[in-house]
Amino acid sequence: MRTLLPALALVAGLVQAPAMAQEVNIYSYRQEGLIKPLLEAFAKQTGIKVNIVSGGEDALIERLRTEGAASPADLMITVDAGRLVRSKELGLFQPVKSAVIDETVPPAYRDPDGTWTALSIRGRPIMYSIDRVKPADLSTYEDLANPRWKGKICVRSSGHIYNQSMLAAMIEAIGSEKAEAWAKGVGANLARQPQGGDRDQLKAIAAGECDLALANTYYLAGLATSKDPAEVEVARKVKVFWPNQNDRGAHVNISGIGVTKSSKNVANAVRFIEFMLSDEAQRIHAEIVGEFPIKAGIKRSEAVASFGDFKADRVPLAALAKNNAEAVRIYDRSGWR
Repeated sequence: MRTLLPALALVAGLVQAPAMAQEVNIYSYRQEGLIKPLLEAFAKQTGIKVNIVSGGEDALIERLRTEGAASPADLMITVDAGRLVRSKELGLFQPVKSAVIDETVPPAYRDPDGTWTALSIRGRPIMYSIDRVKPADLSTYEDLANPRWKGKICVRSSGHIYNQSMLAAMIEAIGSEKAEAWAKGVGANLARQPQGGDRDQLKAIAAGECDLALANTYYLAGLATSKDPAEVEVARKVKVFWPNQNDRGAHVNISGIGVTKSSKNVANAVRFIEFMLSDEAQRIHAEIVGEFPIKAGIKRSEAVASFGDFKADRVPLAALAKNNAEAVRIYDRSGWR
């Protein structure tokens, strides 16, 4: 065990606690550096000890499924709505009632049965080189398949859930046939084999390896606010373009949370969710994590605000789970690895 605060424990494994213990156990995909300030703030405010196990989302879902009723986990945090929907379908979550959730989170961003809710919103727009691309030449995700962008696009692997969910949303919006044509077209326009994470795509734009990329906005915000001058310089060379503003809107996903069916600390779990939707936590999401707050009235960070307003895709988040398998098959056939 490595103790960061008296009230906060980060552990490699969880030990089941008495039912009335003032603690909450979380399985989380979120990177420790992103979630740590939120956990510390909750522990300081409530005195409830937070135990967290970090891991891959699929691995955590399988762990919950295997552990069943014996699982010590009270909550699971993910960065993809499709994973939340799948967890519900597997019976891993339990519904909860919370006026705070109902009043804070728009219906489009929470499960109608109360099994999961968004904590923040993440956009995945087009990123472009300010030196080599005119924003007037950009329009839609679909246009990225145009041969005029041949050799100019960088992107991470299609095996990553960010790209899978984006294509799943596209399948819902325009159908599988057009979505597959898009994937093949983008695959043919890649400047290099998919590699690295979203930050690597932005760095590739700055280095002149490509002109365009698909990336989540908080990665660019993180570079812009970095203490490393080289990363700040990368951010200076890249800008955000919000596609499809004249039709369905730009693709968004969520970071979200659900109370596990096995929870022994349900009251503390709900209290944690409600804290995460508080002004304090939402400001941390905005200022430190660099995401879009789910709660109305919370200001975006300066870096995120500089990306401008946009219309978000309103494809039902459940479609991200429903169409995931088809998205994977399309990517496999498209040559976009």
